[in-house]
Amino acid sequence: MKRIIGSTIDSISTIDSTNNYAAAQLLTKSLSEGFVVVATSQNVGRGQGQNQWESESGKNLTFSIVLYPEFLEIRKQFELSKIISLGVLDFLLSLGIKASVKWPNDIYLGDKKVAGILIENSIRGSKISTAIVGIGLNINQQIFISNAPNPVSLSQYTGLIYPLEEALNQLCSFIDVRYHQLIQKNFDLIDRDYMTNLYRCDIWASYSDQDGDFGGRILGVDEIGQLEIEKRNGEIVKYQFKEVVFK
Repeated sequence: MKRIIGSTIDSISTIDSTNNYAAAQLLTKSLSEGFVVVATSQNVGRGQGQNQWESESGKNLTFSIVLYPEFLEIRKQFELSKIISLGVLDFLLSLGIKASVKWPNDIYLGDKKVAGILIENSIRGSKISTAIVGIGLNINQQIFISNAPNPVSLSQYTGLIYPLEEALNQLCSFIDVRYHQLIQKNFDLIDRDYMTNLYRCDIWASYSDQDGDFGGRILGVDEIGQLEIEKRNGEIVKYQFKEVVFK
């Protein structure tokens, strides 16, 4: 199986955002599929919406992957988010660390966030022509100074220090395996593994939506990526991003 992700890696010392860099490169040149740009330091690391990603220079992995998943129908685009998340989980498990996916795009160790994922798709017709996958994974950072509520690094969690270059290569390898599963349209396997590793799945917990606070349990994620939650009264509600808050 030919490796796609991480076959070409461009390392940059300081940059505003690896996703912005990849998008700018695509305007003027052709990049091979699986091209990775990794930054030692990001000035404006990006999260979902207006959120920013805090990362101390030289301590963590902040990188973007360029993909051309034209085989994937638009209605199935959340499958890409699933396999990226699962690739990160596979990498962490190889280190002896059990993590989970907090819908829609965060990786959690217990109740703390160790990684975030930002995927920006370009659509042509009914297909995804280009996807830029941004990943921020806290590796060796010891102190977080932003107002992010619950960050954690691998080093804080295990007490170990991890070599970043080796970690990046291994992480790309695990994501590559999952991407090949997506190419092969092995959706049953992907969906099963995602559900098995979904944060708070089938556990009663507290949430908030436009109607206020409520108790509910996550049932899963539908085909287009909406989160399905059963409320205490038996009502099942589907939520898009930002429509529900985990308490």
